[in-house]
Amino acid sequence: MQQNMIKVNPVAKPKIVMIGNEKTPIVIIDDFALSTDDIIAYAADHADFKADRNSYYPGIRAALPREYVKAVIDAVYQGIYQCYNIPHQLRLKPQSLFLSLITHDESKLTALQKMPHFDTPKPYHFAILHYLNPNQHGSTGFFRHIPTQWERITAQRCQPYFDAAQRHIEVNGEPKTGYCTESDHHFDLYEQIEYRQNRLVIYPGNLLHSSIVRPAQDIDSNPNTGRLTANIFIDFK
Repeated sequence: MQQNMIKVNPVAKPKIVMIGNEKTPIVIIDDFALSTDDIIAYAADHADFKADRNSYYPGIRAALPREYVKAVIDAVYQGIYQCYNIPHQLRLKPQSLFLSLITHDESKLTALQKMPHFDTPKPYHFAILHYLNPNQHGSTGFFRHIPTQWERITAQRCQPYFDAAQRHIEVNGEPKTGYCTESDHHFDLYEQIEYRQNRLVIYPGNLLHSSIVRPAQDIDSNPNTGRLTANIFIDFK
């Protein structure tokens, strides 16, 4: 089955959008695969979904099939080098490879799960996000930290960001109950990438971001109806 897990659409064209005040490029490829049927069927019939104990992801995850990962990376890695001006001596290293479904009820979220996050401060770490299901689901939102006006959290910004965020919480209290889906006094939602079946999105892991969860449609452990995504995290070292 893995041999036919995904076939990349040979005529799919990348679009680059520059987001935020920091003008960060985001790559969007619509109709990326000829079909998402096989990877959805794999998720429904074969994937072993479990709670993710290694991150704050509010749901369940399962390992992506190797052939799927290889096909996606082979199709996009040269464009990533070009778009983000990655030094050619650095080599791509896959990091984490998941199918993901949001399952946590809003009342069960920790404080950190109610705020936008960044994956890592590393400069050449990227998320490759593939929206798989045809249903209406929440977008991916990108946020600006209002006290610092930062959109990307680099190694140099990391500690000052955490310090500023903690001071803000001490003065204003923890985030309200529920997922972060709009601007508030702490974070400004300045860009959203709509969930559209078979859309592939590539963005730097140091961007502050969050799923814009629609609880009625998105909190669902069924791969056929939930907010099913494939998440490939890569680093260049």
